[in-house]
Amino acid sequence: MTPAKDAATIRSSHLTEFRLAPNPGPMSLDGTNTYLVSAPGPGRVVVVDPGPLDETHLAALAASGDVELILITHRHHDHTEGAERLHQLTGAPVRAADPAHCHGAGTPLRDGEIIDGGGVRIEVLGTPGHTSDSVSFYLPDDGPAGSVLTGDTILGRGTTVLDYPDGTLSDYLSSLDALEALGDATVLPAHGPALPAIGAIVRAYRDHRLQRLEQVRQALAVHGRDATAAVVAAVVYSDVDPTVRRAAELSVAAQLDYLRS
Repeated sequence: MTPAKDAATIRSSHLTEFRLAPNPGPMSLDGTNTYLVSAPGPGRVVVVDPGPLDETHLAALAASGDVELILITHRHHDHTEGAERLHQLTGAPVRAADPAHCHGAGTPLRDGEIIDGGGVRIEVLGTPGHTSDSVSFYLPDDGPAGSVLTGDTILGRGTTVLDYPDGTLSDYLSSLDALEALGDATVLPAHGPALPAIGAIVRAYRDHRLQRLEQVRQALAVHGRDATAAVVAAVVYSDVDPTVRRAAELSVAAQLDYLRS
């Protein structure tokens, strides 16, 4: 008999639910959204981004149904830290683009791969930029326009940090192009609320990146082409909270690399 899901599990789309992990912070917003992907009714479940190593959170995920597969959107610890433990609790293999985060019989994810998990068609999209191993999961049958689990490539609030040098602006812009092609698919981000119509969201994201890039160009015109990321970030991101200044400097470093190369 499949255990009943508790009240902390929230319906996010026709084919997905999520549990908010207890890891709020400046970078993780309210916490990591751990998604449960399954066809309607009791049965097989795919867990996406188990989140932190929190026994209460992981036990609830393990009790959510017949967990047959665990998927990872990218390597950051707020997505991967609990993956091995959830594998131990459920026996389900863990699959990620980075082999270092695969467990059990899990094999590395491949761009363009199609997975049948939880009775749902899951298409793997390579979307590097936030990190080099970032992937998104497109569910074409999830509602009229489908949905896409974007990890940290698209957030429910704010914009994404480029974890330079692992993440690059060139890769990120290419990933935005790929996601824009999904049209009106619902955005299911790893942090923050769900958003409608990924195509429109992507266009806003791209406009923001290009505006920031122009601000970086202007800062270089004042401070010299060899100005450091810290100097440029102090100009371009002067209004950001000090707790995320380092993240702003990483994004500026990615923008400087893009301009200089």
